[in-house]
Amino acid sequence: MKKIIKHLQIYIFRGFLALIPLGLSFLVLKFFYVDLDQKVVGVIEKIIGFRIPGLGILLILVTLYLIGYLASNVIGKRFFNLVEKILNRIPIIKTTYQIGKQVSVALSLPEKQIFKRVVLVEYFRPGTLTIGFVTGTILDKANNEKLLKVFIPTVPNPTSGIFIILKESKVIEPGWSVEQAMKIVISGGIIGPEEIRVKKD
Repeated sequence: MKKIIKHLQIYIFRGFLALIPLGLSFLVLKFFYVDLDQKVVGVIEKIIGFRIPGLGILLILVTLYLIGYLASNVIGKRFFNLVEKILNRIPIIKTTYQIGKQVSVALSLPEKQIFKRVVLVEYFRPGTLTIGFVTGTILDKANNEKLLKVFIPTVPNPTSGIFIILKESKVIEPGWSVEQAMKIVISGGIIGPEEIRVKKD
């Protein structure tokens, strides 16, 4: 009986996690299409007597710009911090908000420019592997050898971590994209590729 209950708890929780990005996407689309596009554009159409092609898209872009501008200044940051404190006191909403925030922070990183590729490196002790992002190379003049600059992110927050420099021979190529590795980091290993495709020279 305990095994059945534990099994149900695990998969119910996984189902909840799977629905979070879908739910967030649905709410965003609903807001923009139903609340903004349909209602606002409908009101403007009644006032001026005709429909302006592309007005809905223009309003969405203007709204996103204003939200981005608000979130970037002092007053906006205080407002969003206040909202975050309130949401963090609501159990289910807290989990959803934190995951959404982590995804947002991860996407705000210019990883396509900063992270060149994904590697696995030994960490803590031999045989224990962790995800690292290669940010570039550095030349060891003493040995005339090119070394890798690797950023190892903190799970589940990829905006913090440690930086190491090591030889190319000390890393393993898992064959993952930056996006796939990011999913693993953000979800704590719950979401991501299920196999390592080691690249052979």
